[in-house]
Amino acid sequence: MKKKTKSLKKKLIRELKPAWDIYTDKEKKKVLEYGNGFRNFLSLVKTERETVEWMRSNAERNGFEVDSKKKGKKFYKVNQNTSIALSILGSKPVSEGVRIVVSHIDSPRLDLKPNPLYEEIELALFRTHYYGGIKKYQWTAIPLSLHGIIIKENGKKIKINIGDNPEDTVFTIADLLPHLYRKTQSQKKISEAIEGEKLTLLAGSIPFPDNEEKERVKLAVMEILYNKYGIKEADFISAEIEVVPAMPARDVGFDRSMVGGYGQDDRICGYTSFSAINAIKNPEHSTLALFVDKEEIGSVGATSAQSQFLVDCIREIISRKEKTSTFDKIRNVFNSSKALSGDVNAAINPNYQNVLEEKNAAKLGYGVVLTKYTGAGGKYGTNDASAEFLSEIRGLFNKNKVIWQTGELGKVDEGGGGTVSQYIAQYGIETVDCGPALLGMHSPFEICSKADLYETFKAYRAFLKS
Repeated sequence: MKKKTKSLKKKLIRELKPAWDIYTDKEKKKVLEYGNGFRNFLSLVKTERETVEWMRSNAERNGFEVDSKKKGKKFYKVNQNTSIALSILGSKPVSEGVRIVVSHIDSPRLDLKPNPLYEEIELALFRTHYYGGIKKYQWTAIPLSLHGIIIKENGKKIKINIGDNPEDTVFTIADLLPHLYRKTQSQKKISEAIEGEKLTLLAGSIPFPDNEEKERVKLAVMEILYNKYGIKEADFISAEIEVVPAMPARDVGFDRSMVGGYGQDDRICGYTSFSAINAIKNPEHSTLALFVDKEEIGSVGATSAQSQFLVDCIREIISRKEKTSTFDKIRNVFNSSKALSGDVNAAINPNYQNVLEEKNAAKLGYGVVLTKYTGAGGKYGTNDASAEFLSEIRGLFNKNKVIWQTGELGKVDEGGGGTVSQYIAQYGIETVDCGPALLGMHSPFEICSKADLYETFKAYRAFLKS
């Protein structure tokens, strides 16, 4: 009877195993090496502009030409310096559709305000406005760096990158000492203990040597900025300066099986889909890896998933394959295309297991996560992938020995979240969310499993070359 039960269970019940139990020693070595490359990428790239620059440079080294050349079958297209797309033309007619992986390359952070610099009690500080969903208390009392650009009135562009080099100065938000926080912080809800307007960066403390001048520390800081970068206070108005953790990504654990670092939501999917399309030579269908901005604030604006960038990319593919693109051709390609929305899910946190429903939650180290729907409550604000498409994807993954799992983003009434999938699906493209699970999502130090990272790469590679 036991033998029959075991046989029946093996036949009917899906038993998940950690990816590490499935890998050979040779595969483990490959997984760990791939994780090391991602760790270095996270340490180097802290903003969407820096991501686009990194991708553009590496794409050209791998044979992708800028779209204006319109010659070869591999091209890339940049949209306003904060989103980018890579495409390879396939052997099949474009009317049979395009294989698309879409990920966003923006992450929660702090941004300097248009008039950021001020002085208070003889300290110079920068005012900030937080971007996306953050826990404000996580951004105090840690080293922070400044990344971005300043465009002067004459159009000259000045790059800012201060804080990540070990020789650089850093910035920080001074928190209140526990001896004095009882009335000011401890009696408040955790979401209210740190006010948004108090997320101000320490920028200097040495006064300008003129005792009759007011705001001498602010003036001294502006003198430093003018001498080093040639900028005046008004130049901050035409600037995009992001405040991010001044910490490199690191291996986590004695076994080095995890990567910890800022910006994994969602540059982890950007890195894996970029490496996936670069690992493909002759795909059957034309492929498109799309990297968009502004997802963390609702996918709004000219560089987001709701912009016309996807349409422009499809039009470019059609023009290269068939010389002309019409509205009907574009619509037909959309209706025949299929997409993976590359975004992360939440892994079960051992300290907060109650917010997830275990049987439908992702686990760290169990492979890439297929997320049929995200949203909140009654599936509001989500793309709910079809059973037909999920059947096709799981069959593809199994055929290519991709280790995968499924997951929801929290219990039904607990919370939820959204991705770009709904904006891709509105074109008539079959779409499902697919990416690794993270611990500490949206924190300054997110955690992924190197196994899940590698399986995400394998999943995107299998999909794009199908």
